[in-house]
Amino acid sequence: MDPVRCSINWRIKEARQVVTGKGSKVAQVAGNKLHVVLVAHRHRGPTARVANAIVLVPSRHLQPLRLDHPIPFIRGHAPEYRMALPPASTAPDAVAPTPKSAVNGHLTNGDSYARTERLQIVDDEKKFTPDLSAQIERWGLRDAGFDYNIVAVFGSQSTGKSTLLNRLFGTTFDVMDESKRQQTTKGIWMCRGKEMNVMVMDVEGTDGRERGEDQDFERKSALFSLASSEILIVNLWEHQVGLYQGANMGLLKTVFEVNLGLFGKKAQDGTQGRTLLLFVIRDHIGVTPLSNLQATLTADLTRIWESLAKPPELKDRQLSDYFDLAFTALPHKILSADKFESEVQNLRTRFVDKSSDDYLFKPAYHKRIPADGVAFYMEGIWEQVQTNKDLDLPTQQELLAQFRCDEISTVALAEFNEQAKSQKRPVESGRVVEGLGALMRNWRTDALTRYDRDASRYHKGVYGRKRADLIASLDSALSPLFLGQLKNLHKACLVTFKREMLDGLRGESYSFADVVYKAQGRCVKTFSEGAQEALVEGTDWVWEEELEALREEVRAVADQCRKDETKKMLNLIEKNFKKHISEPVELALNKANADMWDNVLRTFRETLEKAEATYTAKAISFNCTEEENVSSLAALRKRAWLALRAKIDEQTADPVILGKLRAHFEERFRYDDQGVPRVWKPEDDIDSAFKKAKDETLELVPLYSKIAPVDPSLEYTLPSEPHDALSTDDFDFTASLVVFTETKALELTGKFRKDADAYYVEAKRSTVASIAQIPYWMYGVLVVLGWNEAMAVLFNPLYFAFLLIALATAYAIVQLGLVGPLYQVTRTIGAEVQRQATNRLREHFSQPALTEPVRARSQSVQDEVDEVREEVRRRQL
Repeated sequence: MDPVRCSINWRIKEARQVVTGKGSKVAQVAGNKLHVVLVAHRHRGPTARVANAIVLVPSRHLQPLRLDHPIPFIRGHAPEYRMALPPASTAPDAVAPTPKSAVNGHLTNGDSYARTERLQIVDDEKKFTPDLSAQIERWGLRDAGFDYNIVAVFGSQSTGKSTLLNRLFGTTFDVMDESKRQQTTKGIWMCRGKEMNVMVMDVEGTDGRERGEDQDFERKSALFSLASSEILIVNLWEHQVGLYQGANMGLLKTVFEVNLGLFGKKAQDGTQGRTLLLFVIRDHIGVTPLSNLQATLTADLTRIWESLAKPPELKDRQLSDYFDLAFTALPHKILSADKFESEVQNLRTRFVDKSSDDYLFKPAYHKRIPADGVAFYMEGIWEQVQTNKDLDLPTQQELLAQFRCDEISTVALAEFNEQAKSQKRPVESGRVVEGLGALMRNWRTDALTRYDRDASRYHKGVYGRKRADLIASLDSALSPLFLGQLKNLHKACLVTFKREMLDGLRGESYSFADVVYKAQGRCVKTFSEGAQEALVEGTDWVWEEELEALREEVRAVADQCRKDETKKMLNLIEKNFKKHISEPVELALNKANADMWDNVLRTFRETLEKAEATYTAKAISFNCTEEENVSSLAALRKRAWLALRAKIDEQTADPVILGKLRAHFEERFRYDDQGVPRVWKPEDDIDSAFKKAKDETLELVPLYSKIAPVDPSLEYTLPSEPHDALSTDDFDFTASLVVFTETKALELTGKFRKDADAYYVEAKRSTVASIAQIPYWMYGVLVVLGWNEAMAVLFNPLYFAFLLIALATAYAIVQLGLVGPLYQVTRTIGAEVQRQATNRLREHFSQPALTEPVRARSQSVQDEVDEVREEVRRRQL
């Protein structure tokens, strides 16, 4: 048969190795791909047989391997060659290749080999691989759900752990070169069992010389294996039973002690998954029965468990509460090879035959982690082990549900957030979004529908909890929109209410209560409808509190409007009050008599009653409370009283009150009882008239100084009511009854006395002029001397015309009775001019003198009076 040459691609990851056919040449190595040319022979169809193969390793060590298996071959195609080397073919310092298309040397399709391909999940640098999830998919276990198992091996280095796993599960773990005792497995490896849904973990051996005293990885790998596997195979030699370090009892104690928190917490709530510790006693000769070895190991484990420092709540817990123990023995692999293989097959049956009573993979040991979540689960455990976190893990069945439900929830929540984002900005900008409630309900329903569709098949408890978490997240995301909508509704309704209030109060005639009632009703209705529309069913959202807050603000606005309107009404009433009392009070004060204050207070009371009636009538339409009415009426009374006092103060100011006193004095001193002006004569009793008029006038000062009616019923007392919000000044009603104090009364009296004395001096001087007499002979002299002038006037037309005018004027004055007043005015003017001239001259020519104390009557006036009296006596003589 003619040889056929074909190209074969082989992907390698570890040491560069070459596989070549007999008589062929080694092809080039390009990257991690090795191109090999095999010599194949036709053999009854599209298959060929390889006569021999050689494995070349970097150390140039040659290890021949004879293969007699058929190789599938098709002309023109390049099949993949995958090969799993037996232990004898492995070079001392190289890791066997991981070919792609063979199982135990078979050249098969890629899928067959992938099912037994191994993977280092934790390297010797303690790094967890990111490829586990993809490798599980290549193993064909990703969709297995819970139909798989995990087993791990634990034991000292070079005790045949990898060999045992390969024989039990058909795995392809590296095994030790028996010619050299050294470490083979580094880190933690995983492989799928042959024709079994079992993931097998080969753990680096303990107590190896390579790591020496560094036991950190030993503890972490043992901890990881215990937490992640259903069955932990403890591999030890028979002679190690009874030893503390040799049987790894110290390491087990450390693992138990570190993880006691895990066991205790799970035992308390009944969710602790049990783990089977399967002790495989190697090289069992049979001298010591298995039962004795079992008793020894059980006693050692019990003693270790009891020596642990347990928390108080776990002090009564036993080892059997957390672990099941199983024991088996295997003969010597070399000395009793056949029996060893037989016992291994029996033990394998316990892992495979589910109908067997000794079946080891019991449901109680399963971690209840779906196959697609194993990678995530183990990575999380290793991360916790690395960071020395407590392995407070949820029940393994729940973990997958948590993982998947979280993913589903995240997707649903992301789509939900994308939908909700469109309305976030309008709400945040303060705009009321129409139909927001319907939108939020649709978004929420869509998200829950997506979640229920994909997550309802997982663990019901986790599904329910995650659904509740999703609902909480959805509600949490929607809550700001709902609250923002309520806030915007609140503001919009309040603005509308204020506008309607202002519009309603602009008219001339309106009912304040009706305006408030209608505007408030529309405001509450609009808010309630908007809030109810925005509410999402199934949430604990409430809008009644916001409605109550809105009502409070509406009431505050209405109260403020009522206060403003009340203030305007009070101002208007006060203005009218001032207008009505102004003239009556002024007339009463101008007519000073005993019942002056009676008239003033009577007018005040009548006007105040009318003002209060006006307020009461208008307050009904304002819907004011009794308290507000009391306060407003008190403010009205106070302001009315202050208005009265302002009018009284105006009429009792210094210039005004002095004018009133002078007018009263002049009326009694210068005029008689019939109101005719007096022309003083020397025989008149000026002093008595002056004293009487002055005393009567001075009696008015106490009358004006205090508001004191004669009729006690007219006395007014301002009630002690709440403080007027419109006034910030303290008010003392009793003090307001005093118009001016005693000091001011004395000052007014002094000023009035000076004015009265001036009138007295003027009256005295007028009498001096009337006393002087002209001799009779003087008339003859005037006739003789003035005859020519008289004739000149009579015979001069111009002078005669002036004379007639003067005579006519004098006649009119006499006929009209104006002689006396004209005479009095003329005398007064002349006397005043004389007095002013005299004072000026005296001031000019007088010597400076020391100021003397002020007397009741000024010295200058007294001197004038004395001079007038002396002149009168002299003339009378």
